[in-house]
Order: sequence, then C-alpha cells, then structure tokens
Amino acid sequence: MIGWVRLAAVIALTCPWPSLAQEARPAWAEPALVTAAKAEGGLTVYSSQNEQEALPLWKIFEATTGIQVSYVRASDVQLLSKVAIEGRARQASWDIVVSTAASKIPPEQVAPVELSEARALIPAAIAKDKRWHGVYAHYNAPAFNTKSVAVSDLPKSYEEFATRKDLRGRVAIDVADREWLYAMMQHYGEARGKKLVQDLIETLQPVTIDGHLQLARAVASGEYLYALNNYVSLTLNQKIAGGATDYFGLDPITLFFGSVAVSAQAPHPKTARLAANFLLSVEAQQQNTKAGRIPVRADVTPNPPDAISRLGNRALVAADFSVDDERKWQKTFQDYFRRK
Repeated sequence: MIGWVRLAAVIALTCPWPSLAQEARPAWAEPALVTAAKAEGGLTVYSSQNEQEALPLWKIFEATTGIQVSYVRASDVQLLSKVAIEGRARQASWDIVVSTAASKIPPEQVAPVELSEARALIPAAIAKDKRWHGVYAHYNAPAFNTKSVAVSDLPKSYEEFATRKDLRGRVAIDVADREWLYAMMQHYGEARGKKLVQDLIETLQPVTIDGHLQLARAVASGEYLYALNNYVSLTLNQKIAGGATDYFGLDPITLFFGSVAVSAQAPHPKTARLAANFLLSVEAQQQNTKAGRIPVRADVTPNPPDAISRLGNRALVAADFSVDDERKWQKTFQDYFRRK
C-alpha cells in the first residue's frame, strides 16, 4: 500500500528542534541553496523507508530549513511502477526517491547531482554518473534466533550449512533474494555455486518469506531458527527492539545500497538537491543508525559500533543491478527455489 504523510500534521513528532537562528547552520544546509529551496515551497519524497524511521528523519530537515515535506511510502516495486507511469505521463510529481530501487530508475528520469556531503561517503556508495548516492548500506548475512541456537553451533560456511539435515524446515529466506544468489555465483563460480545452492535447498528445504522485514521478525520470534541470508540492518532493527536475534558472517557478504536519486523533472529542483545532501550528512546518518541502518560515512559510528567489523574478514560482493539484471536474477532465484 502507498501511504502519503505531510510531516507538519504528525503531532506525535512535534518537538522543540532549534531553529537556524538559534544555532549554527549545519554543513549540509548551504546558505544559498537553502534560500533558493525555501522559495520553491516544498519537497515531495518517494521512499520505501518505513514511517517510524523516516518521519523523525525528515522532521530534522523541516525544522532546520522551514521547508514542508510530503512523504509517500511504498515498496520498491510500487515505487518503480509509480515513477514509470508518471514519467510516461510527463508528470512532475516527485523530487527525490529514497530506496534500493533508486538506482534502477531509468537514467533519463534522474538528474546527476554534485553533492558536497558526498565527499565523506565510501567510494562504492556513489554512482559513476552521480545519478544516485548511497544513504544506507545493506550488508547481507545469515541470521539466527539467539534463544534456540548457541553461537558454538553456528555453521562455519555455506558448505557446512548444506550438510545440516537437522535444520530441515527450520531455515527461511526472502522470496526475492536475488542479490544473495548472484553473490554466491560470483564468489564460488557458476558450476560450484550452482551445486552448493542446490545442496542447500535439498538439505535445508528453506521456507521462502515475502519481505526481508517479515523474515527478520520470523527469526527473532523463533518461528525459524535461521535466515539463510537477510539484511543485517533489519536483523539489527529487531535486536535493538528486543528481539532474540543476531547475525554472523559467512563468505560471501553481499553489499548494495538504499540510495537517493533526484528527479530530472523535480517540481522543487533546488529543494531536491538540498534534501539529497541532507541524507548524506552526519546528522541524517546518525539518525538512521537509531533503527539499525548502517551508515555509508566512515565518520559515523554504526549501531552497535561493531556492526560491520563483527562480520569478520569476509569476501564482499557488490550487487548493483540494472532493471534487466534484476529480472534475470529474480527469475533464476525463482527457478532454484520453486517447489518441485
């Protein structure tokens, strides 16, 4: 479902944020850009980030700039469909998209932007053509239920995972975990990777769950002992909330980003650029860590501080899919995990 929220109407988020007159302007709020943005009169954000995380984040932007934000939340698939339909109709509807889908928006619909805060990002979090910038990192790794599984019993490799007949039916994976499958093939090579994935499926008979957050919740509640793979940030989200879950590193670790893209037909182009710069800032990155999001700046400490280092010295595979690549690997994933 697509949800629309005007932040000024969210009474629960009202708090005594300092005004620009009360304290120094933050580095991301470039004076000339703020002045130009205020004259445009608003900002429309399309995002897949849940409201519990996103609304406090955008409240900081509103309080700092005085610019009102309209927030539209939808899934990645819904966002891509909505952007495509509005693009064909030449509707100037959105200013920025914040989602893992941002990098898959057709290039002609996205404006390349130079952002001052991008200088602090890890290199992999910036598109070569500057049409998207990473906002939070998705490291992918197995997760487990800490009440039912001892750390000493964790598999040391996916090869060991594939021998654990005692886990049959107690392991789950997201129904669209194409990035994980791609990383397995890249790391092991096609022939060995194919055999290992087939062995994992035959031995574990993993249950497919629709949604990475739902998967994280299912493991945290004990419905399943393991997630064969999931977003580390969502496992952290459940752990921070008191769930009985944690994650561990196995080769390979998949990496991709939730990113921001600026519309080429943005109704508020200066505000869009300002908002994108804000999302890369220390302030925004620190706010995102409160829900377990992993920052893309080296000068922002993750929550917990060892969120990345605890994965160990693992092989990292970056998965930056085009729309065609995503379709290809999703079909391949479905072919593997479809029940015979």
